[in-house]
Amino acid sequence: MTTDTPGAPEHHLESEFEHEPVPRTHRRSLASVSAVWFGFPMVLTNAVFGGTIVYGLGFWKGMLAIVVGNLVLLAYVGCLSYIAGNSGKNFALTAAETFGRSGAKVAAGFLATVVIGWFAFQTGLTGATLNASLGWNEPSMILLAGVLYIAITFVGIRALTVIGIIAAPLFVVLAVVALVFAARDGHLAGFASYAGSSGNATVLSVGAAITIVIAGFADSGTMTADFTRWSRTGKEAVAAAFTAFPVANFIALLVGGLIVAAGAAANPASDGGDFLPILTSHGPLLSALAVIFVFVNLGSVCTHCLYNGAVGWSQLTGSKMRLLTVVLGVIGLAAALAGVWSYFSTWLNLLGIFVPPIGAVLICDQLIARRHRNRAIRAVRIEPFAAWALGSAGAFAVHEYVSAWCEAGAGIVVTAIAYAVIEALAPSRARSTEPAQAAESGV
Repeated sequence: MTTDTPGAPEHHLESEFEHEPVPRTHRRSLASVSAVWFGFPMVLTNAVFGGTIVYGLGFWKGMLAIVVGNLVLLAYVGCLSYIAGNSGKNFALTAAETFGRSGAKVAAGFLATVVIGWFAFQTGLTGATLNASLGWNEPSMILLAGVLYIAITFVGIRALTVIGIIAAPLFVVLAVVALVFAARDGHLAGFASYAGSSGNATVLSVGAAITIVIAGFADSGTMTADFTRWSRTGKEAVAAAFTAFPVANFIALLVGGLIVAAGAAANPASDGGDFLPILTSHGPLLSALAVIFVFVNLGSVCTHCLYNGAVGWSQLTGSKMRLLTVVLGVIGLAAALAGVWSYFSTWLNLLGIFVPPIGAVLICDQLIARRHRNRAIRAVRIEPFAAWALGSAGAFAVHEYVSAWCEAGAGIVVTAIAYAVIEALAPSRARSTEPAQAAESGV
């Protein structure tokens, strides 16, 4: 039964189930959960990424990197979503089964903080985009956007569903309009032969491009349980994740790639496939729609990230999601006004190196080995932290010394191998005698 089913118990605004699994009676339909994930990746930021990748590699090599990156995300986010759909637990509760009750606070606290940084970046990008396209005052737009995004997130998972339903179709419509203008000017015909530009490109290898695709959603993808715990089953949770990776994510990256390959991008070296200038240069009506599009589109990312952070920190502090939404939102807004969003490339490097190993540990422990079911309850488990450290070290080594490779993929592989070896060498421990342990796993 879902919340949309007649006769289902009504729940007041405070019920986001921060500290317990979502009850079966309050799980949501596949369409509802899919709307949350589908509208998340289909954003202007991804068009920028897609254009940057194609600008550096050319159209076909860029598309190869985009496809491979999305398949990695599908496997990664899909596995974590399956765990969440079965258990109904958010990321912090899920992590406790692998890292330990206290150990999980490190992983959950790290990710819940990282996503607030992403909220700050995207809120700052809202003001910067409107300033660059229309000349509007940047700090004022950042402040307006931040307040709006905090208010939407405050409503909870229902608001994320609604903004996802609006954001995705709006992106498709305006992207098609931009591509039509590009085709009308005679640029689109030769997109397939676009060879890229090696002069001032920032993406120079397929491996680096794959890392960009993965890193763009490494944080919220790892915390997918905060969204997909509302699914009725593990399979429906995977289906909801599939609408994002590869479907929505690929469409957004493809649009940006086409804009650059068509020669329609204003500044592909720095702004990638940003198609907003195309819209704002074709009359007041499209300019007005472009403004709405910026707030809705980037707002989709910001609200999802703020929700991740608020759910994570509410579980860690024993507080409420909505109180943390306001507190963390204000912190993120202050960071955006301070200009933290300008360190974009450094942020992506951080995400690609340190975040994917966390999800790899959870997948190996809870989905492949499934040893968390029988394990004695402990406050901290050292094994997952050791694997996380080794995986991050492997990703960092690739970043520093073999930059043409995919550091995010290397981190996942090294972590999986490290965790398997560590678990195999670790002495066997007594099985838990607490009956609540098996019930809590929900698998």
